[in-house]
Amino acid sequence: MDTDEQTPSARAASPRAARWDAVQPWVSLLARLGLAAVLGFAAYTKLPPALSVQSVEAYQLFSPGAAEFIGYTLPLFEFALALLLVVGLATRYVGAVTALLMIVFIAGIISAWTRGLAIDCGCFGTGGEVASGETQYGLDIARDIGFLALAGIVMVWPRSPFTLDRLFGLYR
Repeated sequence: MDTDEQTPSARAASPRAARWDAVQPWVSLLARLGLAAVLGFAAYTKLPPALSVQSVEAYQLFSPGAAEFIGYTLPLFEFALALLLVVGLATRYVGAVTALLMIVFIAGIISAWTRGLAIDCGCFGTGGEVASGETQYGLDIARDIGFLALAGIVMVWPRSPFTLDRLFGLYR
C-alpha cells in the first residue's frame, strides 16, 4: 500500500513517519530561527533608512514618494517578521507572509535583470547602481529561493519547540 493511501493509524505506525514526527519540530525550529536571523540581519543592514530608500529607488518601479515609504517601512517590517519568528507567534501566518515577501523580492530582481538595470539588489544594506559586470542576479535569486524554501517549511510545518504558539495551544 502506498504511503498516501495508508490510514492515519497505519501511517503513524510506520518507522519513516515516526522518524519524521520526531525530527520535524527541530527542522522547523532551524528554519524558523534561520529565517529570523536573515530577516533581522537584512533589516539591520538597511539602517539608516536612506540606504533602503536608495535600494528601492534603484529598481525604478515606484514613484519617489512610494519608494521612500517602502524604503522606510521595509526594515521595520523585516524586523517585525524576525521578532515574530524568534518568539514563534502566529508562526504559520508569518511563514506565509515571509514567503510572499521573498516572492516579491525575487520578482523585483527578475524585473531589474530583464530591464537591463545594473543594480545591487539592496537585500543586505547595499543597493543602487553598480557597474554592469558587477550584478549577481542569478545568485540573488537562488539565495532568495532558498529563503523561500525556509519560509515554506515554517508555513507548512509550523510546529516547533520554544514558541508562544505552543503556549497558546497552537500546532501541538
